[in-house]
Amino acid sequence: MYFIVQKPAFTKKRRRLHGKPAFPLKFTGSRYNHLRKEVVSFRHMETGSKKTLVLGASENPARYSYLAINKLRSHQHPVVAIGRKKGKVLDVEIDTEKKSVETIDTVTLYLNPTHQKEYYDYILSLRPKRIIFNPGAENEELYNLAKTNGIQPMEACTLVLLSTGQY
Repeated sequence: MYFIVQKPAFTKKRRRLHGKPAFPLKFTGSRYNHLRKEVVSFRHMETGSKKTLVLGASENPARYSYLAINKLRSHQHPVVAIGRKKGKVLDVEIDTEKKSVETIDTVTLYLNPTHQKEYYDYILSLRPKRIIFNPGAENEELYNLAKTNGIQPMEACTLVLLSTGQY
């Protein structure tokens, strides 16, 4: 949810003294608040956190699964992570075994389709509300299985959804 607060634009000629502006470009303090147009965002104040399973999690900071875990935790979403190697990202332990987890809202995939096959039954047994197929993880077979089981499949990027407040 966004609120736009309309404020009049401020324009004033700037004089230059020895190549430098005569006064600063930035106006700070309450005296100048009425001169700006501000966009106020309330998306971080949402009360509903969505428990998320990250499949294909990694400790490697160059991987998108690592970035997704960080961003999910910064938005206060509880995270369960499963990867090929054990490890830890922030306060989230990366497990290698499929463990039973209660009330998963979202499964976000960072595995290619050939590595997803061993997780089909596991994902469907969790009964998530949705499965996010991140770029490179698109899989028509699992997409159709999810639809037939009443799970909403999404071909999207978790990082973009979080950044735009659509998660």
